[in-house]
Amino acid sequence: MESFLSKLKDITTFIFDVDGVLTDGSVFVSETGEQSRAFNIKDGYALQLAVKCGYNVCAISGSRSKTAIYRLNSLGITDVFIGAHVKTNKFKDYLESKHILPTNVLYMGDDIPDLGVMKLAGLPVCPADAVEEIKAVSQYVSPFGGGKGCARDVIEKVLKVQDKWMSEESYSW
Repeated sequence: MESFLSKLKDITTFIFDVDGVLTDGSVFVSETGEQSRAFNIKDGYALQLAVKCGYNVCAISGSRSKTAIYRLNSLGITDVFIGAHVKTNKFKDYLESKHILPTNVLYMGDDIPDLGVMKLAGLPVCPADAVEEIKAVSQYVSPFGGGKGCARDVIEKVLKVQDKWMSEESYSW
């Protein structure tokens, strides 16, 4: 745990998968075929706070969920990439475009499509209900499941280690 906590000091960037991380993986389908997802409000608070505190916050998803774009944009997250069938390519492009070192990136994924990115990120982490292959490469497994506070958990840990958790930005939404 000590090496995990020491790595939190270097994090400047949070990148999240969407389905199974920022949501619980459930997809609700209406009679007309429209799909929607449920996002956790506590995760949302932490995500918008990370943006306000100056962190790079990004989402990379294999799905084409416009719901995810809308929700994340409403939290101030403009770097949302959907339809990313090869997540490693989008990850590398994003880091290059923002001049970010992989060692400064916390990536949270939950399933096999995240495996390649998890191996590239400086700090790969996952929710409690991630598949075993992802848990095996994670340096931290949140006690919270996908869409149940796992994003809040890791953001809060980073902000606390970097003395930004109860900053002035914390008191507004």
